[in-house]
Amino acid sequence: MAAEKADSNNKETAEFIQRQVAQNMSIGRAIKSIVGHYPQDVEIVVGTALDLYPDRYKEVIHAAIAAQPALTEDVVRIALEKGITSCTNIVETAINAEPSYVDFVATAAAYSTPEELNDIVRVAVVTEPNSADAIVRSVAKAHPNKLVDIIKTAMEAVPFVGEYIVDALLATFPDNADAVVTTAVQESSAQHENLQRILETARSAGLTDEQLTEYAIKGGANAEEVAAILKQD
Repeated sequence: MAAEKADSNNKETAEFIQRQVAQNMSIGRAIKSIVGHYPQDVEIVVGTALDLYPDRYKEVIHAAIAAQPALTEDVVRIALEKGITSCTNIVETAINAEPSYVDFVATAAAYSTPEELNDIVRVAVVTEPNSADAIVRSVAKAHPNKLVDIIKTAMEAVPFVGEYIVDALLATFPDNADAVVTTAVQESSAQHENLQRILETARSAGLTDEQLTEYAIKGGANAEEVAAILKQD
C-alpha cells in the first residue's frame, strides 16, 4: 500500500509540475513558484522535476534554491542522489544560485560524495574565492582527516587565499598548527608576498617565531627568507 501511495503521489506531483511548466512557459519559474509555496514538499518536487527534465537540471536547482535558500543543502543532496550530472556541476550550479550558502553546498556535496572531496573544494573556491576560508573550514570540520588535502586543493586552485585559510583553520584546529602552516607554506613558498602574509597571519594567531621558522622550513621555505620576514615584523 505504501508503495502504491508513493507512486500515486509521484504521478500527481509530475502532472502538477507539467501543468505549471505549461502555464509558466518555463521550468525555472514553475519550480520557483511551487517550492516557494510548498517548501515542505521540496524533496518530491525537486526530485520529480529532475526526473522529468534531467537536461534542465541547472534551471531546476537554481530555481529551487532561489525560492528557498535555507533548503540549499536539501536541493544539493536530492540532485546528487539523482545522478543527473557530475557532482562538480551540481556544486557550481548551487553556488551560483546562492553564493552566501557556498560552505553549506560544499559540505553537503562532500558528505554525499566524499570520494570527490578534492574536486568539490576546488570548484567551490574557484566559483566563490571570497568565501574560501568558510568553505575550507566547513569541509575540514566534516572531514578532519583530510585537512592537508583540503588545504592543498584550495591553495592550488586559488593561491592568494592562503592567509585566510590559515587564519580560519588555526582558529578551528589549534592543535593542528603544524599541518596547517607547513602545508600552506608548501603551496605558497614560491610567492614571497603569499608566504609573508601566511607567516604574519599565523603569528597573529599566537604561534611563536620558533614555531613559524620550524613549520615554514619544513614546508620548503628558505631559512634566510623566513628570518627576514619575521625580523621585519
